[in-house]
Amino acid sequence: MDEPGRLQQRYENGYRLVAGCIPFRYRCLDESHHENSENVVEVLMINSTSGPGLLFPKGGWENDETVKEAAVREAIEEAGVRGDLLDFVGDYNFKSKTHEDEFSPEGLCKAAMFALLVKEELNAWPEQSTRIRSWLTISQAIQNCRHAWMKEALEYGFCKWLAQKRKTTS
Repeated sequence: MDEPGRLQQRYENGYRLVAGCIPFRYRCLDESHHENSENVVEVLMINSTSGPGLLFPKGGWENDETVKEAAVREAIEEAGVRGDLLDFVGDYNFKSKTHEDEFSPEGLCKAAMFALLVKEELNAWPEQSTRIRSWLTISQAIQNCRHAWMKEALEYGFCKWLAQKRKTTS
Protein backbone atom coordinates (compact mmCIF):
# COMPACT_ATOMS: atom_id res chain seq x y z
CA MET A 1 0.00 0.00 0.00
CA ASP A 2 1.40 3.40 -0.96
CA GLU A 3 1.62 6.01 1.75
CA PRO A 4 -0.15 9.30 0.94
CA GLY A 5 2.09 11.54 -1.09
CA ARG A 6 4.37 8.70 -2.24
CA LEU A 7 3.88 9.77 -5.85
CA GLN A 8 4.87 13.32 -4.87
CA GLN A 9 8.29 12.29 -3.50
CA ARG A 10 11.49 13.92 -4.65
CA TYR A 11 14.31 11.83 -6.11
CA GLU A 12 17.84 12.80 -7.14
CA ASN A 13 20.43 10.54 -8.80
CA GLY A 14 18.65 7.37 -7.63
CA TYR A 15 18.21 8.62 -4.04
CA ARG A 16 14.85 9.29 -2.40
CA LEU A 17 15.16 12.68 -0.73
CA VAL A 18 14.15 12.74 2.92
CA ALA A 19 13.86 15.58 5.42
CA GLY A 20 14.02 15.29 9.18
CA CYS A 21 15.01 16.97 12.37
CA ILE A 22 16.53 16.46 15.76
CA PRO A 23 14.01 18.06 18.12
CA PHE A 24 15.63 19.41 21.29
CA ARG A 25 15.02 21.48 24.38
CA TYR A 26 17.00 22.95 27.24
CA ARG A 27 16.04 21.62 30.66
CA CYS A 28 17.19 23.38 33.80
CA LEU A 29 19.00 21.02 36.20
CA ASP A 30 18.44 23.39 39.10
CA GLU A 31 14.77 23.68 40.06
CA SER A 32 15.35 27.21 41.41
CA HIS A 33 15.95 28.42 37.80
CA HIS A 34 18.73 30.77 38.89
CA GLU A 35 20.50 32.70 36.17
CA ASN A 36 23.66 30.65 36.78
CA SER A 37 21.97 27.24 36.91
CA GLU A 38 23.07 24.71 34.33
CA ASN A 39 20.87 23.66 31.44
CA VAL A 40 21.03 20.18 29.96
CA VAL A 41 20.11 19.53 26.34
CA GLU A 42 17.53 16.82 25.78
CA VAL A 43 16.50 15.44 22.40
CA LEU A 44 13.11 14.05 21.50
CA MET A 45 12.96 10.61 19.92
CA ILE A 46 10.03 8.47 18.85
CA ASN A 47 9.57 4.73 18.72
CA SER A 48 9.98 2.88 15.46
CA THR A 49 6.83 1.27 14.10
CA SER A 50 8.90 -1.54 12.57
CA GLY A 51 11.12 -2.76 15.39
CA PRO A 52 13.14 -1.87 18.48
CA GLY A 53 15.06 1.34 19.00
CA LEU A 54 14.23 5.01 18.74
CA LEU A 55 14.19 7.45 15.82
CA PHE A 56 14.14 11.13 15.00
CA PRO A 57 11.17 12.31 12.93
CA LYS A 58 11.86 12.14 9.20
CA GLY A 59 10.09 11.34 5.99
CA GLY A 60 9.83 11.95 2.28
CA TRP A 61 10.35 15.45 0.96
CA GLU A 62 7.47 16.17 -1.40
CA ASN A 63 7.51 18.14 -4.66
CA ASP A 64 5.29 20.95 -3.40
CA GLU A 65 7.38 21.89 -0.35
CA THR A 66 10.84 23.08 0.60
CA VAL A 67 13.17 20.79 2.52
CA LYS A 68 12.60 22.91 5.65
CA GLU A 69 8.82 22.69 5.27
CA ALA A 70 9.15 18.90 4.95
CA ALA A 71 11.25 18.68 8.15
CA VAL A 72 8.72 20.78 10.09
CA ARG A 73 5.81 18.70 8.73
CA GLU A 74 7.47 15.43 9.75
CA ALA A 75 8.08 16.76 13.29
CA ILE A 76 4.36 17.54 13.61
CA GLU A 77 3.11 14.32 11.95
CA GLU A 78 5.41 11.82 13.66
CA ALA A 79 6.39 13.44 16.97
CA GLY A 80 3.64 15.98 17.58
CA VAL A 81 5.99 18.90 18.20
CA ARG A 82 6.31 22.44 16.88
CA GLY A 83 9.16 24.84 17.28
CA ASP A 84 11.88 26.85 15.60
CA LEU A 85 13.75 25.09 12.82
CA LEU A 86 17.21 26.47 13.44
CA ASP A 87 20.00 25.12 11.29
CA PHE A 88 20.93 22.37 8.86
CA VAL A 89 23.13 19.77 10.58
CA GLY A 90 24.00 17.60 7.59
CA ASP A 91 23.02 15.21 4.80
CA TYR A 92 23.05 11.49 5.66
CA ASN A 93 22.77 8.58 3.21
CA PHE A 94 21.09 5.32 4.15
CA LYS A 95 19.34 2.30 2.65
CA SER A 96 15.67 1.63 3.34
CA LYS A 97 14.06 -1.75 2.73
CA THR A 98 10.62 -0.16 2.98
CA HIS A 99 11.34 2.43 0.29
CA GLU A 100 12.59 0.27 -2.55
CA ASP A 101 10.62 1.36 -5.61
CA GLU A 102 10.92 1.98 -9.34
CA PHE A 103 12.70 5.32 -8.76
CA SER A 104 15.15 3.92 -6.19
CA PRO A 105 15.25 0.11 -6.61
CA GLU A 106 17.98 -0.27 -4.00
CA GLY A 107 16.09 1.85 -1.44
CA LEU A 108 18.79 4.53 -1.35
CA CYS A 109 17.83 7.62 0.62
CA LYS A 110 19.49 10.93 1.40
CA ALA A 111 18.25 12.69 4.54
CA ALA A 112 18.67 16.43 5.14
CA MET A 113 18.62 16.86 8.93
CA PHE A 114 17.95 20.03 10.92
CA ALA A 115 18.00 21.15 14.55
CA LEU A 116 14.49 21.97 15.83
CA LEU A 117 14.13 23.88 19.11
CA VAL A 118 10.83 22.55 20.50
CA LYS A 119 8.39 25.21 21.70
CA GLU A 120 5.19 23.14 21.87
CA GLU A 121 4.25 19.50 22.43
CA LEU A 122 0.86 18.83 20.87
CA ASN A 123 -1.77 16.84 22.77
CA ALA A 124 -3.03 15.37 19.50
CA TRP A 125 -1.04 14.70 16.33
CA PRO A 126 -1.46 12.55 13.19
CA GLU A 127 0.64 9.52 14.28
CA GLN A 128 -0.05 9.57 18.02
CA SER A 129 -1.73 6.15 17.95
CA THR A 130 1.51 4.50 16.78
CA ARG A 131 4.18 6.79 18.25
CA ILE A 132 5.54 7.28 21.75
CA ARG A 133 7.67 10.35 22.48
CA SER A 134 10.74 10.11 24.73
CA TRP A 135 12.94 12.96 25.95
CA LEU A 136 16.52 11.75 26.38
CA THR A 137 19.92 13.17 27.15
CA ILE A 138 22.27 13.05 24.18
CA SER A 139 24.18 10.07 25.63
CA GLN A 140 20.91 8.16 26.21
CA ALA A 141 19.80 8.98 22.66
CA ILE A 142 23.08 7.70 21.21
CA GLN A 143 22.61 4.40 23.08
CA ASN A 144 18.98 3.98 21.94
CA CYS A 145 19.26 5.13 18.32
CA ARG A 146 17.91 2.48 15.94
CA HIS A 147 19.93 3.48 12.88
CA ALA A 148 23.67 4.17 12.56
CA TRP A 149 23.04 7.13 10.25
CA MET A 150 20.79 8.80 12.85
CA LYS A 151 23.41 8.21 15.53
CA GLU A 152 25.95 9.87 13.21
CA ALA A 153 23.56 12.80 12.63
CA LEU A 154 23.24 13.23 16.39
CA GLU A 155 26.89 12.76 17.36
CA TYR A 156 28.66 14.48 14.48
CA GLY A 157 26.00 16.78 13.05
CA PHE A 158 23.88 18.01 15.94
CA CYS A 159 26.54 17.88 18.68
CA LYS A 160 29.08 19.69 16.51
CA TRP A 161 26.45 22.31 15.64
CA LEU A 162 25.51 22.67 19.33
CA ALA A 163 29.15 23.12 20.37
CA GLN A 164 29.58 25.84 17.71
CA LYS A 165 26.35 27.53 18.82
CA ARG A 166 27.50 27.55 22.46
CA LYS A 167 30.88 29.02 21.47
CA THR A 168 29.27 31.90 19.60
CA THR A 169 26.76 32.70 22.36
CA SER A 170 29.16 32.58 25.31
